Amino acid sequence: MHDELRAALAGLLDGLPPKQAAQAVERLIANYRGRTPTDAPVLRDRGDVAAYAAYRMPATFEAVRAALAAFAARVPDWSPATHVDVGGGTGAATWATAATWDGPRSTVLDWAQPALDLGRELAAGILPDVTWRRQSLGEGLTLPEDTDLVTVSYVLGELRPEDRRAVVGAVAAARSVVLIEPGTPEGYLRIREAREQLVAAGLRVVAPCPHSAACPIVPGEDWCHFSARVSRSSLHRQVKGGSLAYEDEKFSYVAATRLPAEPAAARVVRRPQIRKGQVLLDLCTADDALRRDTVTKRHGAAYREARDAAWGDAWPH
Repeated sequence: MHDELRAALAGLLDGLPPKQAAQAVERLIANYRGRTPTDAPVLRDRGDVAAYAAYRMPATFEAVRAALAAFAARVPDWSPATHVDVGGGTGAATWATAATWDGPRSTVLDWAQPALDLGRELAAGILPDVTWRRQSLGEGLTLPEDTDLVTVSYVLGELRPEDRRAVVGAVAAARSVVLIEPGTPEGYLRIREAREQLVAAGLRVVAPCPHSAACPIVPGEDWCHFSARVSRSSLHRQVKGGSLAYEDEKFSYVAATRLPAEPAAARVVRRPQIRKGQVLLDLCTADDALRRDTVTKRHGAAYREARDAAWGDAWPH
């Protein structure tokens, strides 16, 4: 699915001067990072949408796919029949959903018609069961009955606080909800607030948190976020001036459900530190909140697991 998305994006900027594409991306970066809440669509025309899609869709796809994989691991015998991508724009989260499960019928809701049009164009012939519908994001948002899964990715930061609360309140009616924001302190705080709202609505948090109780992180001192590796396009390199073939997309997320699912016993919340004969794991746990475990060779199989553990993985010990 990743290769199919990259192929669909490959010709997107044909005819759009590279300088114009780069300028559009630079203007949009501040918006997607959530520093300018608005009551109007961020993507205004096809040039904006093409630049945004070529620059952001691969990173959004990888972040959402990582969050969905963590959720899917907690519900291994379940797959969604219906999926709604709220604020989905050109549909990166819908591509990620299709890469995670076979056969969900997706509906992409967004208030920017140019984004929906381009998303439909990109998905044509590859993602067959997708409906693209214009919808304002805020008070009055409703989901189709019996929605199995809702994704809301890189959207909450674009909304005014009252619209943000209305969107989270609306999506809480689904069986399962996965919210993704940039992995910044501000993005984490938006996820934290939305997480509390989902729990209050009766959903159980199953990833990344090992519990549905209050987050143990002290705001302002740290924030919960994870990382997904993304292959960089020529537009990435042009805008950022970098030469590496990849970059790491930092994201914060929460997955909550009404299904009979249990979270992991613990989650690795920082990159493991591998030293001679030992691995240091920073964990969020159900019982001890945040803690650091030192796993040594004398732990046998657990040590071998720790050497293979990655940031964001569930930790069963």
